[in-house]
Amino acid sequence: MAFIAKGRMLRAAAIIAISLFTGTGAAYAAACGNDGAGYKAWLQATSSEAQARGVGPAALKALANTNFATATINADRNQKSFKLSYEEFLRVRGAPTIIKRGRIFKQQNAGLFAAIEKRYGVPAGPLVAIWGMETAFGAYLGKQHTLSAVSTLAYDCRRSAFFTEQLYAALNLIDREDLDPNAIGAMHGEIGQTQFLPGNVLKYGVDGDGSGHIDMTRSKADALYSTANFLVGHGWQRGAGYQPGEPNYAAIQGWNAASVYQRAIAEMGKAIDAK
Repeated sequence: MAFIAKGRMLRAAAIIAISLFTGTGAAYAAACGNDGAGYKAWLQATSSEAQARGVGPAALKALANTNFATATINADRNQKSFKLSYEEFLRVRGAPTIIKRGRIFKQQNAGLFAAIEKRYGVPAGPLVAIWGMETAFGAYLGKQHTLSAVSTLAYDCRRSAFFTEQLYAALNLIDREDLDPNAIGAMHGEIGQTQFLPGNVLKYGVDGDGSGHIDMTRSKADALYSTANFLVGHGWQRGAGYQPGEPNYAAIQGWNAASVYQRAIAEMGKAIDAK
């Protein structure tokens, strides 16, 4: 009974969000589900809702081409790495390699990191640590169709309201030509070299290379500027420390909810900044 009530609450939250967005009393209730059986019906209802919300033709076409992503659901239910001890987490993530390569990337991109620090007050270390942990410095962006991943999680009852917001953010990015409709990324729909959710691209995304678009996948400048802007948006204070107990550790905590991940960013960042 508690699960049913929770599902109703999530659907109600999504309906309220839709009404606020459109500025009308009309709402299109797309029912969430707990397996793929209802995905096609949900997709049809969501497409009608998206059109009513002003989503453009390119994004509507991309939405229509999505599929229920079973691999995303499996990953969502089985996030084992965050259950490891800190030492095990560092070993699995390859911390010594990230630090070693991170120092090289910091040196090779010294001008970029200097410009970012001048603008945001965020030093290279934590940015390089995030970059390395998320995608091995842009070498591996994931293997899941981004829009299918976000659509599946919007449909799934577990966190439907949250991922419905992410879905509309992704559709917005497609209409802006800041996201390829066929983009491939992480299992939960994270985008680009530092793995932003679509809503965070809208909120914190920065055109770091001056191209006129925010390309988190192909542009390391866009990804790293945006990451610094995210940290500032979560309370980063220029010149303050970022280790546990220091003022900027709270901003790092905003990046990821797992304590092992937070500590790894801080400690690897410190090691990278030491050189």
